[in-house]
Amino acid sequence: MSAGLALAGVSAAYRGTEVLHDVDLTVARGELLVVLGPSGAGKSTVLRVVAGLEPVTAGRVSIAGRDVTDLRPGRRNVSMVFQSYALFPHLSVAENIAFGLEVRDVPRSAARDRARAAAEAVGCAELLGRRPGQLSGGERQRVALARALVREPDVFLLDEPLSNLDQALRVGMRAELRALHDRLGATMVHVTHDQTEALVLADRIAVLRDGRVEQVGTPEQIWRTPASVFVARFVGSPAMNLLPADAFTPDGDPPPQPDGQLGFRPEAVTLADATTDGGTPATVDRVEVVGEDAYAYLTLDGGHPVVARVPAARRPAAGSAVRVTVRWPDVHVFDAGTGRRRTPA
Repeated sequence: MSAGLALAGVSAAYRGTEVLHDVDLTVARGELLVVLGPSGAGKSTVLRVVAGLEPVTAGRVSIAGRDVTDLRPGRRNVSMVFQSYALFPHLSVAENIAFGLEVRDVPRSAARDRARAAAEAVGCAELLGRRPGQLSGGERQRVALARALVREPDVFLLDEPLSNLDQALRVGMRAELRALHDRLGATMVHVTHDQTEALVLADRIAVLRDGRVEQVGTPEQIWRTPASVFVARFVGSPAMNLLPADAFTPDGDPPPQPDGQLGFRPEAVTLADATTDGGTPATVDRVEVVGEDAYAYLTLDGGHPVVARVPAARRPAAGSAVRVTVRWPDVHVFDAGTGRRRTPA
């Protein structure tokens, strides 16, 4: 599949401080890439560089096979959806959606028809006569999406578009956004700090850390085979357990690992009664019940913390003694110096 968007060796600075460092990213035509990372990782700067709102200090940006590095924003054929919606309060929904077309001298009747078609695509056609002040947060987000859609861009850029919605609306809009992408076959880059949003929405995820790409992969790859300690900690709630390699022996007969860190997710942990043979002794510090599941927060003999995911109906009591085993195939080994994963799952 041809590239819808490519960043090759891109670096960028903000007020004299470099915030992106040699970023390589390729988004296939029709793909939904989610850029995930904590605040300050450079996620929004990636979008601004693609849109032409920030210049690059090194590297090239290509959209639909065209080098756009030196083109001004209006000539890049991208649409951006902002966290704040950025709707004009004095214009109707129809006028907000069609605004960009009229600025580009699209005839008014054609702009009106395209605005209605875009509104129907995102489910807000019944709102065309209203103004932004009369809309809920979810309705405003639909209008912002329709305004982006109506331009028929080569790439959609979405900068944390769901962050202003409450949890229930976020879940609903997540599903609608994914369905819209699948229906249009559009090339989208979606920025978020929300790992659940990334895992649910993405065809692939690019994890950013301090302006550098830490890992790119499918949601399953990011979850199951994190490339570094940073990804292991950032993706997952609770986060992956990380222990010194000499502090714990997983179940079975693993090869010796004299240094580095062992990483394993809470669901890879099995708990047994303290009188059971095998496993590592531990004490249950506390238990959190989340629906059918429970998370047991443990301290191993030796003082290392571990979190286990267990059925809520069979959860251990706080203060009880247990034995801990971990499935070795689910254990990752991370290099002590670089923090990178050095053995396959």
